[in-house]
Amino acid sequence: MISSANPNSQCCRIGRTLQLAMSFTGFFVLAGVLRCEASFAQETAAFFKSSCASCHTIGGGRLTGPDLKGVTERRDREWLRSYILNPQAKINSGDAYALQLLEEARGVVMPQVPGLTPEKVDFLLDLIEAESALEESQFKGIQVSMEPFTPADVAQGMAIFKGRQSLSNGGPACMACHSVPGIGGLGGGNVGPDLTRVFERLQGRVSLSAWLQSPATPTMQSVLRDNPLRPDEIHVLVALFEDTAKNGTPVQVTVAQLSFLLLGLGGAVLLLVAFDFIWKGRLRAVRRPLVQAAKL
Repeated sequence: MISSANPNSQCCRIGRTLQLAMSFTGFFVLAGVLRCEASFAQETAAFFKSSCASCHTIGGGRLTGPDLKGVTERRDREWLRSYILNPQAKINSGDAYALQLLEEARGVVMPQVPGLTPEKVDFLLDLIEAESALEESQFKGIQVSMEPFTPADVAQGMAIFKGRQSLSNGGPACMACHSVPGIGGLGGGNVGPDLTRVFERLQGRVSLSAWLQSPATPTMQSVLRDNPLRPDEIHVLVALFEDTAKNGTPVQVTVAQLSFLLLGLGGAVLLLVAFDFIWKGRLRAVRRPLVQAAKL
Protein backbone atom coordinates (compact mmCIF):
# COMPACT_ATOMS: atom_id res chain seq x y z
CA MET A 1 0.00 0.00 0.00
CA ILE A 2 1.42 3.37 -1.03
CA SER A 3 0.71 6.19 1.40
CA SER A 4 0.13 9.73 0.17
CA ALA A 5 2.65 12.45 1.10
CA ASN A 6 1.83 14.57 4.09
CA PRO A 7 1.13 18.17 2.86
CA ASN A 8 2.22 19.65 6.18
CA SER A 9 5.53 17.79 5.95
CA GLN A 10 6.11 19.12 2.42
CA CYS A 11 5.34 22.68 3.54
CA CYS A 12 7.84 22.34 6.40
CA ARG A 13 10.56 21.13 4.03
CA ILE A 14 9.88 23.99 1.62
CA GLY A 15 9.90 26.48 4.49
CA ARG A 16 13.20 25.17 5.79
CA THR A 17 14.68 25.32 2.28
CA LEU A 18 13.59 28.92 1.85
CA GLN A 19 14.89 29.84 5.28
CA LEU A 20 18.25 28.25 4.49
CA ALA A 21 18.40 30.04 1.14
CA MET A 22 17.61 33.36 2.80
CA SER A 23 20.27 32.71 5.41
CA PHE A 24 22.88 32.08 2.71
CA THR A 25 21.72 35.21 0.84
CA GLY A 26 21.97 37.28 3.99
CA PHE A 27 25.43 35.87 4.67
CA PHE A 28 26.69 36.83 1.21
CA VAL A 29 25.11 40.29 1.44
CA LEU A 30 26.71 40.82 4.84
CA ALA A 31 30.06 39.57 3.54
CA GLY A 32 29.80 41.98 0.60
CA VAL A 33 29.04 44.89 2.92
CA LEU A 34 31.97 44.01 5.17
CA ARG A 35 34.29 43.78 2.16
CA CYS A 36 33.13 47.21 0.98
CA GLU A 37 33.65 48.71 4.43
CA ALA A 38 37.12 47.16 4.66
CA SER A 39 37.95 48.53 1.20
CA PHE A 40 36.76 52.03 2.15
CA ALA A 41 38.78 51.85 5.38
CA GLN A 42 41.95 50.87 3.48
CA GLU A 43 41.45 53.59 0.87
CA THR A 44 40.82 56.20 3.56
CA ALA A 45 43.92 55.15 5.51
CA ALA A 46 46.01 55.33 2.33
CA PHE A 47 44.55 58.77 1.57
CA PHE A 48 45.38 60.02 5.07
CA LYS A 49 48.95 58.76 4.75
CA SER A 50 49.50 60.39 1.34
CA SER A 51 47.63 63.67 1.87
CA CYS A 52 47.48 64.36 5.62
CA ALA A 53 50.35 62.61 7.44
CA SER A 54 52.97 65.10 6.24
CA CYS A 55 51.36 67.81 8.39
CA HIS A 56 49.27 65.95 11.00
CA THR A 57 49.59 63.05 13.40
CA ILE A 58 46.94 61.22 15.39
CA GLY A 59 48.35 61.08 18.89
CA GLY A 60 51.94 61.89 17.94
CA GLY A 61 52.01 65.62 18.63
CA ARG A 62 51.94 68.68 16.46
CA LEU A 63 53.69 68.94 13.09
CA THR A 64 52.96 71.88 10.77
CA GLY A 65 49.30 71.30 11.58
CA PRO A 66 47.72 70.23 14.87
CA ASP A 67 47.58 66.72 16.31
CA LEU A 68 44.18 65.34 15.20
CA LYS A 69 43.63 62.99 18.14
CA GLY A 70 40.16 63.76 19.50
CA VAL A 71 39.52 66.53 16.95
CA THR A 72 35.87 65.47 16.55
CA GLU A 73 35.43 66.16 20.25
CA ARG A 74 36.95 69.64 19.95
CA ARG A 75 34.80 70.73 16.99
CA ASP A 76 31.55 69.41 15.52
CA ARG A 77 31.54 67.55 12.21
CA GLU A 78 29.80 70.31 10.27
CA TRP A 79 32.57 72.78 11.15
CA LEU A 80 35.31 70.24 10.43
CA ARG A 81 33.75 69.30 7.10
CA SER A 82 33.52 72.90 5.90
CA TYR A 83 37.07 73.70 7.08
CA ILE A 84 38.66 70.63 5.47
CA LEU A 85 36.89 71.23 2.16
CA ASN A 86 38.00 74.88 1.95
CA PRO A 87 40.36 76.09 4.70
CA GLN A 88 41.01 79.47 3.09
CA ALA A 89 37.30 80.28 2.85
CA LYS A 90 36.87 79.47 6.54
CA ILE A 91 39.77 81.77 7.40
CA ASN A 92 38.41 84.53 5.15
CA SER A 93 35.06 84.30 6.91
CA GLY A 94 36.75 85.49 10.11
CA ASP A 95 36.04 82.28 12.03
CA ALA A 96 37.87 82.60 15.35
CA TYR A 97 39.04 78.98 15.58
CA ALA A 98 40.26 78.95 11.96
CA LEU A 99 42.29 82.11 12.66
CA GLN A 100 43.72 80.47 15.78
CA LEU A 101 44.84 77.46 13.72
CA LEU A 102 46.45 79.80 11.21
CA GLU A 103 48.37 81.59 13.95
CA GLU A 104 49.53 78.31 15.52
CA ALA A 105 50.74 77.16 12.08
CA ARG A 106 52.78 80.39 11.76
CA GLY A 107 50.79 81.55 8.76
CA VAL A 108 50.84 78.24 6.84
CA VAL A 109 47.39 77.69 5.32
CA MET A 110 46.21 74.12 4.95
CA PRO A 111 45.96 73.46 1.17
CA GLN A 112 42.65 72.62 -0.43
CA VAL A 113 42.90 68.95 -1.45
CA PRO A 114 41.77 68.33 -5.08
CA GLY A 115 38.94 65.84 -5.49
CA LEU A 116 37.98 65.84 -1.81
CA THR A 117 34.21 65.45 -1.37
CA PRO A 118 31.97 65.72 1.72
CA GLU A 119 31.59 61.94 1.63
CA LYS A 120 35.37 61.43 1.67
CA VAL A 121 35.69 63.94 4.51
CA ASP A 122 33.19 61.90 6.54
CA PHE A 123 35.28 58.77 5.92
CA LEU A 124 38.36 60.68 7.10
CA LEU A 125 36.59 61.84 10.26
CA ASP A 126 35.46 58.26 10.93
CA LEU A 127 39.08 57.13 10.56
CA ILE A 128 40.34 59.85 12.91
CA GLU A 129 37.70 58.93 15.51
CA ALA A 130 38.61 55.25 15.33
CA GLU A 131 42.35 55.93 15.52
CA SER A 132 41.86 58.40 18.38
CA ALA A 133 40.21 55.66 20.42
CA LEU A 134 43.27 53.41 20.10
CA GLU A 135 46.06 53.43 22.64
CA GLU A 136 48.54 53.95 19.81
CA SER A 137 47.45 55.07 16.34
CA GLN A 138 49.17 53.88 13.19
CA PHE A 139 49.43 57.59 12.34
CA LYS A 140 51.29 58.67 15.47
CA GLY A 141 54.05 59.92 13.17
CA ILE A 142 57.69 59.22 12.48
CA GLN A 143 59.98 58.81 15.47
CA VAL A 144 62.79 61.34 15.11
CA SER A 145 66.04 61.45 17.06
CA MET A 146 66.75 64.87 18.56
CA GLU A 147 70.50 64.25 18.91
CA PRO A 148 72.63 67.01 17.30
CA PHE A 149 73.58 66.34 13.69
CA THR A 150 77.26 65.69 12.92
CA PRO A 151 79.37 67.02 10.02
CA ALA A 152 79.35 63.45 8.65
CA ASP A 153 75.53 63.54 8.57
CA VAL A 154 75.59 66.80 6.61
CA ALA A 155 78.20 65.45 4.17
CA GLN A 156 76.20 62.28 3.55
CA GLY A 157 73.06 64.35 3.04
CA MET A 158 74.86 66.41 0.38
CA ALA A 159 76.09 63.21 -1.30
CA ILE A 160 72.50 61.97 -1.54
CA PHE A 161 71.25 65.39 -2.71
CA LYS A 162 73.83 65.52 -5.52
CA GLY A 163 73.35 61.86 -6.49
CA ARG A 164 76.88 60.76 -5.57
CA GLN A 165 75.24 58.31 -3.16
CA SER A 166 72.32 56.45 -4.68
CA LEU A 167 69.06 56.14 -2.79
CA SER A 168 68.42 52.60 -1.54
CA ASN A 169 65.01 52.33 -3.22
CA GLY A 170 66.14 53.83 -6.50
CA GLY A 171 64.72 57.36 -6.33
CA PRO A 172 66.25 60.23 -8.34
CA ALA A 173 68.81 62.67 -6.98
CA CYS A 174 67.31 65.74 -5.32
CA MET A 175 69.36 68.19 -7.42
CA ALA A 176 67.53 67.07 -10.55
CA CYS A 177 64.71 69.38 -9.43
CA HIS A 178 66.04 71.43 -6.47
CA SER A 179 68.96 73.60 -5.41
CA VAL A 180 70.89 74.24 -2.21
CA PRO A 181 74.16 76.12 -1.70
CA GLY A 182 77.37 74.23 -2.38
CA ILE A 183 76.34 71.96 -5.26
CA GLY A 184 78.51 73.54 -7.95
CA GLY A 185 78.61 76.41 -10.39
CA LEU A 186 75.64 75.34 -12.49
CA GLY A 187 73.43 74.79 -9.45
CA GLY A 188 70.62 72.26 -9.32
CA GLY A 189 67.28 72.05 -11.05
CA ASN A 190 64.60 74.71 -10.88
CA VAL A 191 61.56 72.50 -11.47
CA GLY A 192 61.04 72.45 -7.69
CA PRO A 193 61.71 75.21 -5.14
CA ASP A 194 65.08 76.14 -3.71
CA LEU A 195 65.48 74.14 -0.46
CA THR A 196 67.96 76.37 1.35
CA ARG A 197 65.33 77.47 3.91
CA VAL A 198 63.05 74.42 3.82
CA PHE A 199 64.03 73.49 7.40
CA GLU A 200 62.58 76.80 8.58
CA ARG A 201 59.55 76.74 6.28
CA LEU A 202 58.44 73.34 7.59
CA GLN A 203 59.19 74.34 11.17
CA GLY A 204 61.98 72.03 12.15
CA ARG A 205 63.25 68.51 12.27
CA VAL A 206 60.09 66.57 13.11
CA SER A 207 57.80 68.26 10.57
CA LEU A 208 60.42 68.08 7.79
CA SER A 209 61.09 64.40 8.52
CA ALA A 210 57.35 63.66 8.39
CA TRP A 211 57.06 65.54 5.09
CA LEU A 212 59.93 63.57 3.51
CA GLN A 213 58.34 60.33 4.67
CA SER A 214 54.91 61.23 3.22
CA PRO A 215 55.21 64.17 0.78
CA ALA A 216 52.03 66.20 0.37
CA THR A 217 52.59 67.50 -3.17
CA PRO A 218 51.40 65.46 -6.18
CA THR A 219 54.81 65.70 -7.88
CA MET A 220 56.75 64.35 -4.92
CA GLN A 221 54.10 61.71 -4.26
CA SER A 222 54.57 60.37 -7.79
CA VAL A 223 58.37 60.41 -7.39
CA LEU A 224 58.51 58.69 -4.00
CA ARG A 225 55.41 56.47 -4.08
CA ASP A 226 57.37 53.50 -5.41
CA ASN A 227 60.76 54.74 -4.18
CA PRO A 228 60.25 55.86 -0.57
CA LEU A 229 63.12 57.32 1.42
CA ARG A 230 64.54 55.19 4.22
CA PRO A 231 64.67 56.64 7.77
CA ASP A 232 68.48 56.89 7.66
CA GLU A 233 68.28 58.78 4.34
CA ILE A 234 65.67 61.15 5.76
CA HIS A 235 67.93 61.72 8.78
CA VAL A 236 70.94 62.89 6.77
CA LEU A 237 68.86 64.97 4.34
CA VAL A 238 67.30 66.79 7.28
CA ALA A 239 70.85 67.31 8.62
CA LEU A 240 71.79 68.95 5.31
CA PHE A 241 68.70 71.17 5.29
CA GLU A 242 69.26 72.26 8.89
CA ASP A 243 72.83 73.21 7.95
CA THR A 244 71.80 75.18 4.84
CA ALA A 245 69.11 77.00 6.85
CA LYS A 246 71.75 78.09 9.37
CA ASN A 247 74.71 78.77 7.08
CA GLY A 248 73.57 78.92 3.48
CA THR A 249 72.45 81.71 1.19
CA PRO A 250 69.59 80.83 -1.16
CA VAL A 251 70.82 79.94 -4.64
CA GLN A 252 70.16 82.60 -7.25
CA VAL A 253 68.70 80.83 -10.25
CA THR A 254 69.86 83.64 -12.58
CA VAL A 255 73.51 83.00 -11.62
CA ALA A 256 73.17 79.32 -12.45
CA GLN A 257 71.46 80.14 -15.73
CA LEU A 258 74.20 82.67 -16.62
CA SER A 259 76.89 80.10 -15.88
CA PHE A 260 75.13 77.59 -18.11
CA LEU A 261 74.80 80.20 -20.89
CA LEU A 262 78.50 81.13 -20.71
CA LEU A 263 79.51 77.49 -20.74
CA GLY A 264 77.34 76.90 -23.79
CA LEU A 265 78.82 79.88 -25.65
CA GLY A 266 82.34 78.75 -24.79
CA GLY A 267 81.58 75.28 -26.08
CA ALA A 268 80.13 76.67 -29.30
CA VAL A 269 83.25 78.79 -29.94
CA LEU A 270 85.54 75.81 -29.37
CA LEU A 271 83.42 73.72 -31.72
CA LEU A 272 83.61 76.36 -34.48
CA VAL A 273 87.40 76.60 -34.10
CA ALA A 274 87.67 72.83 -34.37
CA PHE A 275 85.52 72.76 -37.51
CA ASP A 276 87.62 75.56 -39.05
CA PHE A 277 90.82 73.64 -38.38
CA ILE A 278 89.41 70.43 -39.86
CA TRP A 279 87.88 71.98 -43.00
CA LYS A 280 90.67 74.51 -43.72
CA GLY A 281 93.00 71.96 -45.25
CA ARG A 282 90.22 70.36 -47.31
CA LEU A 283 89.23 73.66 -48.97
CA ARG A 284 92.86 74.46 -49.87
CA ALA A 285 93.29 71.00 -51.34
CA VAL A 286 90.37 71.70 -53.68
CA ARG A 287 91.25 75.29 -54.65
CA ARG A 288 94.98 74.81 -55.34
CA PRO A 289 94.62 72.31 -58.23
CA LEU A 290 91.85 74.43 -59.76
CA VAL A 291 93.99 77.61 -59.69
CA GLN A 292 97.02 75.84 -61.11
CA ALA A 293 94.94 74.31 -63.93
CA ALA A 294 93.55 77.75 -64.83
CA LYS A 295 97.08 79.20 -65.20
CA LEU A 296 98.17 76.56 -67.71
